Amino acid sequence: MIDLIAALQPLVVGAVLIWSARVKLLDRHAATTARRSALARLLGEHRALPAYRLLGGIELALGGLLLLPPARRLETAAATALAVGFLGYLAYARRAAPASSCGCLSSRPTPVAGRSLGRAALLVVAAGLATLAPGDWPAALADRPLAGGAVLLAEAAAVVALSPELDAAWLLPLRRLRARLTDPLRGGTGLPLLATVQQVQLSDSYRRVAPLLRSDVREHWDDGEWRFVGHAARYQGRPVTAVFAVPLADGEPDAVRVAVVDDATGQTLLALSGAGRPAGPRLHVVPA
Repeated sequence: MIDLIAALQPLVVGAVLIWSARVKLLDRHAATTARRSALARLLGEHRALPAYRLLGGIELALGGLLLLPPARRLETAAATALAVGFLGYLAYARRAAPASSCGCLSSRPTPVAGRSLGRAALLVVAAGLATLAPGDWPAALADRPLAGGAVLLAEAAAVVALSPELDAAWLLPLRRLRARLTDPLRGGTGLPLLATVQQVQLSDSYRRVAPLLRSDVREHWDDGEWRFVGHAARYQGRPVTAVFAVPLADGEPDAVRVAVVDDATGQTLLALSGAGRPAGPRLHVVPA
């Protein structure tokens, strides 16, 4: 299996290099992208664009050579050196110019992140593996098409997942779809969660336990005529969950109740009701 993976790496690395070269050589925003990158800090603003274009030319030439079988050891070694250079440059950019854009696979302004470094490291490993065990990727793919296709699909998914500048093409649509399907601002009854949160925050129960809270709404669920809203909290030095019970049919803040539950044992340490005499001791706490 390792021979198959190694044989396919020139195809993976070559495709990524050509995609990166396309951004540097053909994108109409290349000049702006170069000025936003760490190249402007490293080489000066006037040299940033020529260096950006030159790098694109190198990527295009090397990517084309890698895609032409069989991949020679000299080509894969050059690709490994280039990938190591990418990794070093991105590490420098993240440290010296954290607000600079990567400018790697898209002209979209995207600061260098840990995912960008992970992608560069993946390319180093892929090119290094191709150097250690060079092969003919078309022949390897023809011999084992299913396994080879699975390897290529997995690596392509990894490259995309490790590319923040590509999030707009796949991650944001997935998040929008999830929001449409789950409607996170509503519970099962259709009552907006925001309305419940506002009711909780106006209640006497909330004011009395507010110094204990350590998070915003962490979870919520509906059960019968009640909606329960949980917050992380600390009580008497131990991690707890403050669970507010809100009646779905009563919008008055005085109807809100709260229970403080020990995270370790599930024991209710404190229970307060909003109206009438509290069902537990009144809190005397000092905000942390």
